[in-house]
Amino acid sequence: MIIKIWGARGSIPVCGREFLKYGGSTTCVELIDKKGDNIIIDSGTGINQLGKEMVKKKVRKINMIFTHQHWDHVIGFPFFAPIYQNVEINVMGGSFSTDEAREIIAKTMQPPGFPVKFEDIEAKFKFSPICRDGCKVGNIKVYPIELSHPNGGLGYRFEEDNKKFVFLTDNELGYVHYGGRSFEDYVSFCHNADLLIHDADYTDEEYNRRKAWGHSTWRQALDLAVKSGVKTLALFHHNQERRDGDIDNIVKMANKIISSKNYKLKVFAVFEKQAIKL
Repeated sequence: MIIKIWGARGSIPVCGREFLKYGGSTTCVELIDKKGDNIIIDSGTGINQLGKEMVKKKVRKINMIFTHQHWDHVIGFPFFAPIYQNVEINVMGGSFSTDEAREIIAKTMQPPGFPVKFEDIEAKFKFSPICRDGCKVGNIKVYPIELSHPNGGLGYRFEEDNKKFVFLTDNELGYVHYGGRSFEDYVSFCHNADLLIHDADYTDEEYNRRKAWGHSTWRQALDLAVKSGVKTLALFHHNQERRDGDIDNIVKMANKIISSKNYKLKVFAVFEKQAIKL
């Protein structure tokens, strides 16, 4: 399994010299299984560059999965180049309803917000629900879990050849939102994962002012990783105000804690166009 990061910024895309290392595009992650089949997670602004790459490679079958419907996770969809070509796209929603899977993307192209209607694009779509007990996409098994986030959403565990990758963005570990799960539930879901990519939007100081806004601190993400026994923690959903140097410092502080406690855990912050192989 290869995990490619096309966007890791939270809430709103940013640009400027202070954001070059980690990037400014919002959530979009691509999974590629050992047979070459793909799964795209969310269509934030990072999907624009992914789309160009897929057109260049003449990809004709695409699988898309969504965590939830907030704008930073869907806003890039109308600028995903393959939808204007004769390709097949299987969309799985951020709920267990096939109707909502279609709504997630169709609403991004509703007038007067966008000049081209969803019904007029060339790609052929199939909408599928996410099974509560998991399902298989290509060679990858996909298991969902409810996120602790305003308006709900789903996180996912992906498994291939005994390798486990867990993706939990927009997940508040310090507060249980309606429909969300307990900290212990997330510990169980992440147990012994090879890689956990988790929301690390806030510092402790910021969280004191923004509790119940739907995001975690990097310390909370680290605590989850330690108690879950994951091998590697990747910090995600970088705050829109967080400069490269600030993210570097957070990674240094996290590694200092790991070293002082003798934890067997690696931690880093994800960056755009990063490829991680499991």
